[in-house]
This record gives sequence, C-alpha cells and structure tokens, in this order.
Amino acid sequence: MKKPQDPSSRTNHAHRGFSLVELLVVIVIMTILMTMGAMGIRNLTGGKGTSTALANTEAVFAEARSTAIGRGAPARVLIDMRDINDQGNYLRRIVIAAQDIDPATGLPRNSWSLVSRGYTLPDGVFYSKELSRASGTDSAPMQPQSVTLSKATDSGNYMIYEFNSQGLSTTPGATFVIGSGARPKGSAPIINGAAKRDFAGFAIWGNGETSAFRNPAQCGDLTSLKNF
Repeated sequence: MKKPQDPSSRTNHAHRGFSLVELLVVIVIMTILMTMGAMGIRNLTGGKGTSTALANTEAVFAEARSTAIGRGAPARVLIDMRDINDQGNYLRRIVIAAQDIDPATGLPRNSWSLVSRGYTLPDGVFYSKELSRASGTDSAPMQPQSVTLSKATDSGNYMIYEFNSQGLSTTPGATFVIGSGARPKGSAPIINGAAKRDFAGFAIWGNGETSAFRNPAQCGDLTSLKNF
C-alpha cells in the first residue's frame, strides 16, 4: 500500500497570498492607468469644449452681421471684461449690441443697446485677450474699450468686434481666439499644460465672413504664454 503523503510537506497553492512586492506592483500599475485615463478625459473634455464654443461663437458673429444689415446700423460683438471676479462672465460672456435708431429720423443715435441674450463659453473655456489680434496675427493684441449701453448695469469694459451697416468688418483681419484652462478667483485665466495644444479661433474678413483655424501656430506663439 502507498504511504500517504505528509500534509506538512505539501505546498498548498490555494491559500497562498500576494507578496508585498506583488501588491506594490499592482498599485503602481493601477496608479499609472488612472493617471493616463484622467489626462485623456481632461484633453477630450477640453477639445470638445473649444470645438463647441468655436461653432457657437461663429454663429454669434454671423448673427451680429445679419443684425447690422437688417437694421441698417452698426452692430457689435462684445466680450465681457467688466469684473475679473465675475467667474461666470469675465472673458466668457459674449453678447451683441446694436446702435440705436432714432424712430423720427431713421438715423443712428450715439447710444447702443443689447439685442441678444448672448452666449456663455463652456466651463473651462475662455476668450484669449493675449492671442486675439486687432488686424492679423502679427498685430497688437485686442484692447478692451469702455462701452456705454442703454442699461447702465450692462455698461463697462468689453472687447469689441464691429460690423458696419453693410455687414462689413470695421477691423478686417482681426482674430478671435479661445482656449481651455483654469481661472483662480480674482485673477486672469491660466493655461494648463494641455491647453497649449487646445486652442481654436477664426479670422474675420473684410466682408464680415469668418474663417476658422485649429492650428496653434496660426494664432500666435503659445510656448511662452502664461495667461489669457
């Protein structure tokens, strides 16, 4: 008869646990995968935000141009720069204003009124006051101007893109650039690492039409830019 094997000499694999080294390797791999996934989601979200904003802002510019032609008076696209502490509107809120018309004479007045509910850029997407140019990528950045509107609470500093009564751009070659990033309270938006590859914008031609671009090289040098 075969002698039974001593249980103490048998290796019991069913009850063998993971070693400390194996657990550490698994944790490191999980951490790397989670980090890569978070970066991918952040980039995907940023890209989707700028793509959506690009299409919507081009529509706002088209509406402003149509408003100018329809009213026979200048119309403006205004980007809100009134209060840096207003995180909901500062460099995010875009509205259309039109020059008021005197009903008695049919001539434009010296006052302006908002004619649209406006559009707010998605969370984490901002208008770039540094990259947006007055008349082409080699010109000086756009500068805010004080705007007086019929409603006093709407008055303040805005970036201005204007169309005359024929729907022609008064600043042909000007560019409108947006990018994704973050903005600490009370300060200008800060570009994150991915945002340098996540810009979008368009140029405004003399006839009022726009031409979109996605290549960062077309909207200035992003390598040394620190904020919007």
